Amino acid sequence: MAKVDEFVVSYAMYENGTEYMGTTEVTLPDLEFMTEELSGAGIAGTVEEVITGNMSAMTTTFNFRTVGKWTTKLLEPRVHNIDLRVAQQNMETKDGTTSVSSVKHIMKIKPKKTTLGKVSAASTADASGEYSVLYYALYVDGAKITEVDPLNFVCIINGKDYLQEVRKALGK
Repeated sequence: MAKVDEFVVSYAMYENGTEYMGTTEVTLPDLEFMTEELSGAGIAGTVEEVITGNMSAMTTTFNFRTVGKWTTKLLEPRVHNIDLRVAQQNMETKDGTTSVSSVKHIMKIKPKKTTLGKVSAASTADASGEYSVLYYALYVDGAKITEVDPLNFVCIINGKDYLQEVRKALGK
């Protein structure tokens, strides 16, 4: 049956198995390939070519309702292993039944900036943190769909490792 992805039902965020309560929203990193403009003999003008398997720097943002131990723990200048678990609702197009898919975003992050927000009676602080992403992997229903690990020359998209030949050429 065909299904339509509908929305996120809920999510939980963990670091090394400890759930952080209080995040309200996560902005996932953009996966953007590096490019280079080519010109010269045999090219009528210029073309922008993607550099196979090479990604631009990745960033993620976590928004928090309040300032607490999780905001300051994530400010520690070290690598944090984040496991973002998402329950996504889907609808079967033939009969209208719903199902839930398991989606996991695995990230190794380092803090870039923490915004402590505001203090106001009977309101949220609207605190946030911005983090450099050193590693990213996406799993859907237990299957690894994407893995981006620039420090180890890994770029897997839909099961194909686009840097395998580069690692071989470099003797890695």
